Amino acid sequence: MAIAIWVLNDQLHQAQAALASYEPGEASVVFVEAEALLRVRPHLQKQILFWSAQRHFAAELQTAGWDVHQLEAVSHAEALIPWLKQQGISRLVVMAPPDRPIRQAIERLSQQPEWPCELEWIDNNQFLWTAEEFSRWAGSKKQLRMEFFYREGRRRFDVLMDGDQPQGGQWNFDQDNRKPPPKGLEGPEPLWFEPDAITSAVISKLNRLAERYELPGTSDPFRWGVSQQQAQEVLEHFIATRLEGFGPYQDAMVSGQPTLWHSLISPYINLGLLQPLAVIRQLEHAGLEREIPLASLEGVIRQLLGWREFTHGLYHHFGEDYSHSNALEALEPLPEFLHQLGGSGMGCVDTVLGELNERGYAHHIQRLMVLTNLGLMAGWNPQDLTSWFQAQFVDAHHWVMQTNVLGMGLWADGGRLGSKPYAASGRYINKMSTYCKGCRFDQTKRSGPEACPFNVLYWDFMARHQERFRNHPRMALMIRQLDRIDPAELEAIRSTASGLEWAQPPAA
Repeated sequence: MAIAIWVLNDQLHQAQAALASYEPGEASVVFVEAEALLRVRPHLQKQILFWSAQRHFAAELQTAGWDVHQLEAVSHAEALIPWLKQQGISRLVVMAPPDRPIRQAIERLSQQPEWPCELEWIDNNQFLWTAEEFSRWAGSKKQLRMEFFYREGRRRFDVLMDGDQPQGGQWNFDQDNRKPPPKGLEGPEPLWFEPDAITSAVISKLNRLAERYELPGTSDPFRWGVSQQQAQEVLEHFIATRLEGFGPYQDAMVSGQPTLWHSLISPYINLGLLQPLAVIRQLEHAGLEREIPLASLEGVIRQLLGWREFTHGLYHHFGEDYSHSNALEALEPLPEFLHQLGGSGMGCVDTVLGELNERGYAHHIQRLMVLTNLGLMAGWNPQDLTSWFQAQFVDAHHWVMQTNVLGMGLWADGGRLGSKPYAASGRYINKMSTYCKGCRFDQTKRSGPEACPFNVLYWDFMARHQERFRNHPRMALMIRQLDRIDPAELEAIRSTASGLEWAQPPAA
């Protein structure tokens, strides 16, 4: 019986469950590059990373003695079905992807009349909590909060613990990690790489296809790591140069400093090039050995052991209907400047989109408090914005963006993930960034043509949803402030909001 293992492009580790179930002589390994994936218009940097990392992993498996086949075609069906028949494959083994639509697409593929073999799923082993374990933890809890899940994870995996108590006497040092940027703040240089021959070939291929599929972003320079070795080097560089400073300014946003002290390891973990528990153990060991401030060490571990595992668990726990959530009935189309990655006229938005255009990357506060904050208050369609995020970011996958954008950023789930909408005015952005300097809008005004759109939309958002949030424990204060605004001023705010040039539908 001939067996093949189909390795998907977010499963790039030899310990992944499907590969670990066989020895090199017992099964062939197949990889697929399907041009059809480009129809969703992924960012060039993202697609280069995905395909190059996949090709590098294929080469690594070949060196390890596996019989490796790399297929390229317009569609997965055109690539796989003829190959399966030609090779006489009777069983195709796939480790279950965390993304629900990918599994569904593979199942549909296997149900085509021409499909020649059995399809076998192997449970995914790239997360610390399985979907079943998470559901048992969730049980019948009325509210699922990350903080309590994170504490359970600390105990379960014995991370930063003194017996049954957290090191430092508290679980969370978040309050120490929200400092605004002082003048001249600069982070250490990140570790980037030059494209090798494999990556250069992928870049050439995608540059040829970019115009046909209208792919956003730039391919030059491409500097992401594309192998397990390079991913490990990025982790070690973070520990050596950035871990100590990660905590205090992890929420800061500085023009010309797109990475600051952020780790830049999320793309590699999400592709399988780094394993989460191994990363956590390495961070903990090095952090304690180097006497890294606990606020910084705990802050980065919380992102991995807490937030990453929590949002993945919720994605499966909430189920497929979650992706259709639209609790605030937001229906506005995405503005053209999002698709063009610039041109909004807002200093903060255009700075973040410019950095996104170049690297396919923005750190978590830029995503949450600039991009999704704007989308939340402007009422952009949550499904459209979530799809846009999934296409644009190098660390984006369906399971990542459903919970992070739809739930955390847009509150489209009505509070199932986060207790309150993360709506914030220009005042927050002015405090936590350098973006307002030189912006053509005035962050002190909330109505009129010079008013900061974040101020305008903040109060317009509160006015539109005032009855929903009037008795909300964390929003009622803002509704009371809304009630104090003079009716004429509120009318001016709402008129300004409806007249924002980029908020208008394009002319017929």
